[in-house]
Amino acid sequence: MNTPVDPHDPYLRTYTEPEVTALLRELHERGRPLGLRWGSITVAEPTIDGRLLVDFGDAPVSTLLNLLTLLRETAPG
Repeated sequence: MNTPVDPHDPYLRTYTEPEVTALLRELHERGRPLGLRWGSITVAEPTIDGRLLVDFGDAPVSTLLNLLTLLRETAPG
């Protein structure tokens, strides 16, 4: 299992809105078979200290990356 991404990791500042939008699409696709649905999930404004937020409770991008890591690790095959 991978180590979770820390919300203060400086690397997170390099993510652009199109990259985060693509990650959100992947989250939708991987989560759908498991019943995970976020119909209104989007990239949020404003940023906090230069980091983009994801609008499902203003979570940082690290939360999105950690969720995707869990889904990728549990995917069959």
